[in-house]
Amino acid sequence: QVQLIESGGGLVQAGGSLRLSCAASGRTFSNYVMAWFRQAPGREREFVAAITRSGRTYYADSVKGRFTISRDNAKNTVYLQMNSLNPVDTAVYYCAARLSISQRIVTGREEYADWGQGTQVTVSS
Repeated sequence: QVQLIESGGGLVQAGGSLRLSCAASGRTFSNYVMAWFRQAPGREREFVAAITRSGRTYYADSVKGRFTISRDNAKNTVYLQMNSLNPVDTAVYYCAARLSISQRIVTGREEYADWGQGTQVTVSS
């Protein structure tokens, strides 16, 4: 099991940017595929982006070109740079980890065993 702690959420105006961080501890970070999910009020938790140990990435269509996921294996940290934010991006953002020797990227939330507590991102119009 890996423990995850997110930070960096907040209130931003439409068109603005935020950078989320997720610090991991407890296991070998590089063995995990890391991902970001988000959940808006009244909606299902949805996949946002994922990254493998080597830096291969995958994005939901709704954030492609605006969000960038990255990781620093030396610091056991994964990041989500969010640009051109709009009100529909308002949600609680969760960091998730999936132990994977093959480093296969998956988008289903049930595939990720470890989760952070979430950080609120609010985009005002």
